[in-house]
Amino acid sequence: MSTLAPKDPLASVEAHQVTAGGRAVARAVWLLVNAFSATFRWRLEDNAGVLAGPQPRPAIYALWHNRSALAPVVYRKFVRARWPERRLTAMASASKDGAIAARVMELFGAQTVRGSSSRRGPQAMAELIDAARGGADLAITPDGPRGPRYQVQAGVIALAQYAGLPLVPVSYFLSAKKVLRSWDGYQVPLPFGRCEVVFGEPLVVPRRLDEGAREELRAELERRLNGITRD
Repeated sequence: MSTLAPKDPLASVEAHQVTAGGRAVARAVWLLVNAFSATFRWRLEDNAGVLAGPQPRPAIYALWHNRSALAPVVYRKFVRARWPERRLTAMASASKDGAIAARVMELFGAQTVRGSSSRRGPQAMAELIDAARGGADLAITPDGPRGPRYQVQAGVIALAQYAGLPLVPVSYFLSAKKVLRSWDGYQVPLPFGRCEVVFGEPLVVPRRLDEGAREELRAELERRLNGITRD
């Protein structure tokens, strides 16, 4: 998953497609994530009542890039388990690694859109908006694909503005994990630990915004996400 930006000269570049080797890697990752997550002691904190009451309208679920490994599992366990007809469209970068990540998401039953701030950004934005208009939930990592870590990029606010969907901050704490030496400190879940999932208060983005209001909302989403994130 990744974030978005205004139009750039590489917008029309095609996304890398997954190779046969990439498909094998994706299936191995999918099997491991399923196996490991089956051993977790899960806990949900939903103080804002995102999952309470009748089925809510579709939303954009935003979580930090370093927690994307369990994003489809969290969606399946806490959203689709309650409303099986819901479906997810996720963002994956247009890179070779993004092709593998997209295949993993597809194995979990999600649709994928390929793009990032540096490649296919406007096309990806349009595809995500089309998916939202078709009734899909969206998943975005607002600090991806290159960071800085835990800093929301402006593109996610524009997406919410044009898609007309609320932004739902999501995070989780893993008691057993390996933290990689990557820009985001990517968290690889290990088995037999606790996974404490938090759904934050949704952020509604008006259709009409000036640059000052857009920046205020960007900072507010960042504040809400960091407020529910514990390393």
